[in-house]
Amino acid sequence: MRVGPVLAATLVFAAPSLALSNPYVLDRSHAHVTFEVDHLGFSTVHGQFREFDAQIEFDPENVESTKVRFVIEAASIDTLWEERDKHLRAADFFDVENHPQIVFESTSVKPTGGETAEVTGNLTMRGVTNEVTVLATLNKLGPSPFDPNRTVAGFTVSGDIDRTDFGMSYAAPAVSAIIPLRVDLEMSPAQ
Repeated sequence: MRVGPVLAATLVFAAPSLALSNPYVLDRSHAHVTFEVDHLGFSTVHGQFREFDAQIEFDPENVESTKVRFVIEAASIDTLWEERDKHLRAADFFDVENHPQIVFESTSVKPTGGETAEVTGNLTMRGVTNEVTVLATLNKLGPSPFDPNRTVAGFTVSGDIDRTDFGMSYAAPAVSAIIPLRVDLEMSPAQ
């Protein structure tokens, strides 16, 4: 395998005192999960999920063995309009009473460029699991300017999710079925 910046980033994460497949901690104060929905062609609704967490492991010798598990609390959806959010939490959409979490678990990571990789995995929403692929871009890697002993990695993850694949066909396609998703995050090696 060609040693590119993605692998180099992985190597930097793994300080000599850490073992292989080390966990990394999500910095919740610098992480955001957002999405967009086309509304009848008239406007775009922007939304976010406020509650989520991730478990991430890297093998410094093999970036392809990186593992990611991302869990979103479905009830934390926020489109800045409470009546719409109540509908999104109901059975037409996320059905949070019966399916409180959205879970992504990676199955493969494939470098596609010096700072990008395709991350494929199983996404589960409303009790339905489908394979999806998203693009991860390394924004910056290095020591924190506030604590030079702490390494920080910043990533942007993006992809399109077809909500109808997960049983959310209400008002589709008039209200967009394909939902652009973006996750911005910072993470550091676990202490």
